[in-house]
Amino acid sequence: MAFMATADPSSASRASGTVTIAVACVATVMLMLDISVVNTALSDISSDLKTGLGGLQWVIDAYTLPLAAVVLTAGSIADRFGRRRLFLGGLTVFTLSSVACGAAPGIETLVAARAIQGLGAAVLFATALALISDATPTPAQRAKALGIFGASIGASFAIGPFIGGSLTDGFGWRAIFLINLPIGILTLLLSTRVAESRDPHARKVDLPGQVALSIGLFLLVFALLRGNADGWDAPKVVASLVGAVVLLVAFVVIEHRSAEPMLPLGLLRQRRFAGPQVIVFGIAASFFAAFLYATLYLQGVLGLSPIKTGIAYLPTTVLVFFVSGATAGLMTRIAPARLAAAGLALIGVGMFVVAFTTEVDSSWTAILPGLLIAGIGTGLVNPTGSALALEALPPEQSGLASGANDTFRQTGVAVGIAGLGTFVPAAGAFGTDHQAYVDGMHHAFIAGGVLALVCAAGAAVLLLVRAPEVEDEPELAIDAV
Repeated sequence: MAFMATADPSSASRASGTVTIAVACVATVMLMLDISVVNTALSDISSDLKTGLGGLQWVIDAYTLPLAAVVLTAGSIADRFGRRRLFLGGLTVFTLSSVACGAAPGIETLVAARAIQGLGAAVLFATALALISDATPTPAQRAKALGIFGASIGASFAIGPFIGGSLTDGFGWRAIFLINLPIGILTLLLSTRVAESRDPHARKVDLPGQVALSIGLFLLVFALLRGNADGWDAPKVVASLVGAVVLLVAFVVIEHRSAEPMLPLGLLRQRRFAGPQVIVFGIAASFFAAFLYATLYLQGVLGLSPIKTGIAYLPTTVLVFFVSGATAGLMTRIAPARLAAAGLALIGVGMFVVAFTTEVDSSWTAILPGLLIAGIGTGLVNPTGSALALEALPPEQSGLASGANDTFRQTGVAVGIAGLGTFVPAAGAFGTDHQAYVDGMHHAFIAGGVLALVCAAGAAVLLLVRAPEVEDEPELAIDAV
């Protein structure tokens, strides 16, 4: 490895590594909080900005789409020009755009500010795991750091809904974005003590691939979101679907022919690289995406306030926190791939339970058993998915490893929200026919559960079942699971 910052047994070096892990975790907590707190404020955003289901879907997807499309390029730029430098830039963009979200006068401005926020988040996601990788040169150190990282994600889920509900009820929905300002400033101050690192053999920026992927993903999500409202045979929906297929196929062709692609497609033929992508896509497109529709059910159908919605989620999110922390210890005794596959299977089962226990006149507790089962699965998947992603490539390619993983994760959220939304009436939970919404939500959760189980099986085949012949893979950082 040719990092600028190398491992040093001195106390100063250990302190720097501790600060680096703390900075990466705090930034990730801010990013995850931004997702979970937004969910609890959806009803208030809808009422204040006079928007329906389509506008609320874009509040989420306007953030995840640029994140998914840009994170790989951000990783390449970080590897070339310095991960700490890009991390600071992304943190600044994210913090300032959060303020813009909090000041948005209408839904269009909010969606635009969320898109800029997603660009900043892409840089942070691309560099956070890379910074941890650089600061933890030994497997034992990295396992401990990833345990902390996974627990941080779990903690953000645990406190996010309650914080979001409290802020929304106490100060209004704009406070859920403005809270990022003090967190961002604190993280910027801590970042001054993070060591710089880069890859001396980093890839060039793949501009044609970037353009094809960005526009292709946008057209795909746009078509899925507008299909119910405008009709699946509407010219703009059909044109968007056709354009998405053409551009995404073009992306594959560009990557195949490029000397330095943003996503080397050959890596997807390697089981240890493809497996983590299946895992994070599976959890993101199923359980994470379904949170939007579960929240609208709790608020729009059952009539829960934002803070009561946060309390309703609290048992599940606290469980995610503790299971994520415990999984760090389990990874030293049980193959992470086994834990991840089991976690996805539990998520699938939990989503089925939600689909068969919730009704229009249910108590909010009816949703709890399924969420708890899925929460255990999430606690298993969060730290193991990150560990498997980093271990799939050599340490000097940590930017590519984390960037690819986040691309599949955020693509899963964006496409999952749009895809599961096709089962839900266009009027959403704020329409007059609550039974139609609940029926659609049931179908969405069943579809999400099926997807989670399919991805669990796929991850098991890729990472746990030995191939008949030894694959032609480059030397990787870990032994096969």
